[in-house]
Amino acid sequence: MPASPSTARAINDRLALRLLQQEGPLTAGQLKQLTGLSRPTVADLVERLTAAGLITVVGESGEQRRGPNARLYGIVADRAHLAALDVRTGGVFVLVSDLVGRVLAEASVPIGGDAGTGPAVEQAVAAVERTAKEAGADRLHTVGIGAPGLIDPATGDLRDSGGLPAWHRSLAAALQERLPGARVTVENETNLAALAEQREGAARDRDTFVLLWLGHGVGAAVVLDGTLRRGASGGTGEIGFLPVPGTGSLPSARDCDGGFHSLTGAAAIGALAAEHGLPVPAAMDGPGTAVVIRDAVAEVTGEGSDSPPASDASGAGRSAERFLHVLADRIAVGAASVVAVLDPGCVVLGGEAGQAGGAVLAGLVEERLRRMSPLTTEVRASILGGAAVLRGALLTARDRAQDDLFAPQDRN
Repeated sequence: MPASPSTARAINDRLALRLLQQEGPLTAGQLKQLTGLSRPTVADLVERLTAAGLITVVGESGEQRRGPNARLYGIVADRAHLAALDVRTGGVFVLVSDLVGRVLAEASVPIGGDAGTGPAVEQAVAAVERTAKEAGADRLHTVGIGAPGLIDPATGDLRDSGGLPAWHRSLAAALQERLPGARVTVENETNLAALAEQREGAARDRDTFVLLWLGHGVGAAVVLDGTLRRGASGGTGEIGFLPVPGTGSLPSARDCDGGFHSLTGAAAIGALAAEHGLPVPAAMDGPGTAVVIRDAVAEVTGEGSDSPPASDASGAGRSAERFLHVLADRIAVGAASVVAVLDPGCVVLGGEAGQAGGAVLAGLVEERLRRMSPLTTEVRASILGGAAVLRGALLTARDRAQDDLFAPQDRN
């Protein structure tokens, strides 16, 4: 059965809006070429979308042609404002953007471990409100939150997880109360990082891959055939709890000590670096971990330092080389388990540590996987690093806002 005229119009409108979101401003002629629609049909949809306040003239094409230049149409960026949050154990990162994802304001707010739930939530919510005001946003349409821990697939709420601050679970409700009309959603931080790497980072050419998050904590995200997989209880990728050799104990339902986390978490990487005589920052959070690994890579390659590569040096260079090899051994233990079960073909080493290790660490892990598994697996370093969570939260917020604003309406 052919589509009704109203359904066809809605489909064409959504197609044009998605193209404008992906490609940026386009002329009517470019829309005709990209959509395959007729000139009158494109003219009608441009008129409808302009009247609905969704697109506007943003300039001229500048093409060399007879007569006046063609008008460039773009999405009305200030039609909606969005907020993205990256919630960490010790604080929250916030940014506010327009509908096309242009960042207008951002902030970082530390929250001490001794802060109670109420004060901690108030600090986080106030940070969002201040950032929105700085961005000139009267109201927020959608708020996307990335947080560590399990997301209940039935309710979309952050579940109680051992070792995480209680204020994390109260933040979404508090934002919903203080920001009436806003759509507030929460997603696991590693899942958001995978989304960002797939859309804008190291996995742009991959429909199937696993992101192995290496930061303050350890996690994984699984993308199969272009779809993020969450599991029956929302726990796909809780690889920190994976029992592995070399830890001396087993993890429990509420504590990942003795699991993969004990080999590759920030504290474990700091201890490993100290064992090899490398300088270790006082705080081994995500940035601290990145500094240790980045400095080790620089020692090994000679890049960014006056020292020769480790193969030609002694002392610090050889210590750094041994540190990276042991770290790759540890990472490969968890990665091999994922590869054996899922055969993703590609593992992205994400988070601050994965980005800092770059091609050197990724190559060492890939070499070990070739020895440990018959399944061919490419290992890549994250392009976005720790920023991937915030970027993924923004992409998710933008998608959901556009789904709402671009929904078929009566635009006759």
